[in-house]
Amino acid sequence: MAARRAIRAASPARAAVSELAESGALDGLFAKIDDGQLELTGDGGFVTELIKASLERGLAVELTDHLGYAKGDPDADQFPNSRNGSSPKTLATQAGDVDLAVPRDRDGTFTPRLVPKGSRRLGGLDDMIISLYAGGMTVRDIADHLEATLGTQLSHETISNITDAVTEEVLAWQARPLDALYPVIYLDAIVVKVRDGGHVINKAAHIAVGVDMDGIKHVLGIWLQQTEGAKFWAGVCADLANRGVRDVLIVCCDGLTGLPDAIEATWPAATVQTCVVHLIRAAMRFVGYQDRKKVAAALRPVYTAVDEKTSRAALDDFADSEWGIKYPHAWKTWYAAWDRFIPFLGFPPELRRVIYTTNSIESLNFQLRKVTKNRGHFPSDDAVIKLLWLAICNIEDKRARERAKEKGRPAATRKAPGRLVEGQVVTNWKQALAQLAVFYPDRINPHL
Repeated sequence: MAARRAIRAASPARAAVSELAESGALDGLFAKIDDGQLELTGDGGFVTELIKASLERGLAVELTDHLGYAKGDPDADQFPNSRNGSSPKTLATQAGDVDLAVPRDRDGTFTPRLVPKGSRRLGGLDDMIISLYAGGMTVRDIADHLEATLGTQLSHETISNITDAVTEEVLAWQARPLDALYPVIYLDAIVVKVRDGGHVINKAAHIAVGVDMDGIKHVLGIWLQQTEGAKFWAGVCADLANRGVRDVLIVCCDGLTGLPDAIEATWPAATVQTCVVHLIRAAMRFVGYQDRKKVAAALRPVYTAVDEKTSRAALDDFADSEWGIKYPHAWKTWYAAWDRFIPFLGFPPELRRVIYTTNSIESLNFQLRKVTKNRGHFPSDDAVIKLLWLAICNIEDKRARERAKEKGRPAATRKAPGRLVEGQVVTNWKQALAQLAVFYPDRINPHL
């Protein structure tokens, strides 16, 4: 913050305003502001009129350069082209609407660069709209917000077109090349409402986060589930393979139907691991609130066991215990997911910590749900992917700005959050990678 203040304090604009104020040139302006005769911002405010005067002066300079002579030049009739009045134009800006008089030439060959033909918005207004959209505001909300705060009226179609301008970036991100090997990939989903024909239906937006060889997490893609089970996951795996992923060691997910078959068909040697935290939550679904801590403690020996045999014995003991009799759903959940849970038991503690939970992607989804919760539904699948991508970028950018403000402070005093997912480094990754190299030497050593 101090660095940014220093930059603003040293700006030419600050120096120019200070010089005018000290000379007394702004005294009349200040008096009108004090008397309430002049508004600084809003529709028709001083700032918008200042923008108008600056732009019209710049346009006049451009026209002079184009014609080759200044306005009022006595030799103007010696030039083949001449001035021909002006055309009115309303320009939306971050300070409000500005009514411009755009100068014209008689031959119609003048093309303004400062305010290009066809443009109806200036400066960072598009960026503002995209930021508001990424924060979860609907097109209607944005239109109302701009009119209330800036006095700027933009149609819903215009705002939609502005947000659609990022579609090419989204497509490029979804199709970007990926690494040949990801030791771990996490998969999770959020449910969104999407219009499909004449109906609004629930769809699952699946997000994949991959951990690369350096232990850095990356959001690999977003896919909206349109078909059930294996067919959908076959398409997701094919997409990742086509973008360069040749092998995955462990896929950590929440018992997704059809995923194991799709993984086996694409990466035959990959291990599909059910997220232990999801499994615990599923087991606790019908447990009374007053008993949850005790039941959770009784289940702990199942997933902290040293091997499969010990874990199975602990689960059998739980099923025969007081809690198992009272809540049979708890142990039946573990039995039903046993085949996808037991790979976890074969790994050492360092590696178990990495695949124990999809917590990082769940944290991301929690933030994304905050963005999508106020929307009734999305008009299309593409609109869902566009918003989720923008939201991820917006969250990471916001956190990066907060960290930048605290740069240079002692670590103990910093309160800014770290990276949410993109670029985050897995804790104790070196130890986990060493264990992966022991378990999968032929597959991982060529990439070290």
